[in-house]
Amino acid sequence: MRSLLFVPGHSAKMMAKAAASGADVIIFDLEDAVHPDSKPAARRLVTEALANGTGKVPACYVRVNALDSPWCADDVEAVMPARPHGIMLPKAQGPEDLHRLDTLMARWEPEGATTKIITVCTETPAATLSLAAKSWAHARLAGLLWGGEDLSAAVGATTNRDEDGRYTAPFALARSLCLFAARAAGVVPIDAVYTDFRDSNGLSREIDAARRDGFSAKAAIHPSQVEIINRCFTPTEVERRWAERVLAAFDASDSGVVQIDGVMMDAPHRAQALRIMAAFERR
Repeated sequence: MRSLLFVPGHSAKMMAKAAASGADVIIFDLEDAVHPDSKPAARRLVTEALANGTGKVPACYVRVNALDSPWCADDVEAVMPARPHGIMLPKAQGPEDLHRLDTLMARWEPEGATTKIITVCTETPAATLSLAAKSWAHARLAGLLWGGEDLSAAVGATTNRDEDGRYTAPFALARSLCLFAARAAGVVPIDAVYTDFRDSNGLSREIDAARRDGFSAKAAIHPSQVEIINRCFTPTEVERRWAERVLAAFDASDSGVVQIDGVMMDAPHRAQALRIMAAFERR
């Protein structure tokens, strides 16, 4: 999972086109993209899109409405029989919401299905704080996505970036907490959307920084962002060759420490090499 493309659930045309976007995951959105009066019609369109989908790629998730909204239960009831790969939960208050959603999903999940959950984990102050205080591990959980837009509104911020385009301290903290909580739970850490879809250079710089820090994926709001995200999150040939050399050196050694080009390497370097090779093979 490298790229996750949000698609409005009220547009059958846009949902159909998303399948050819190259995204690893398509997220049919029933939440922010859909006006309250249009939610019943959007549910029907999303269910039809799920039923008409073929193959395993891209995976199809549905972003339902928040658990405490008037629409979440109806969203889950409508889409679960169509066997989405997963549900995205917005506006979480903490890891307890994973268990609440799990119970709701199980009520409508077809026999034999293994529906996953991706949670937007920093849209409320309570959830953001809980990332450092509680485990978010759950059998259904596939990833944690952070986002700064709803959190900005929730804390009363006028903006979440400084004059150089960098996230200000509160939002940089939320981003880091998402990364740590995801890795602690053994799931994919997903970087927030880059809202200026016309700025490909800015997007590339932000992805490079996310990958540098440990994120494995990024959400997209426009199909034009997908190719850039996939490319930037795919290991290069130089990285692959480095990883192969590191693993070969460890395989040939009976020690926990090896030397390559005068650099001493131990278990963390081997783990990094294994992660690079796994990502390269998943391309």
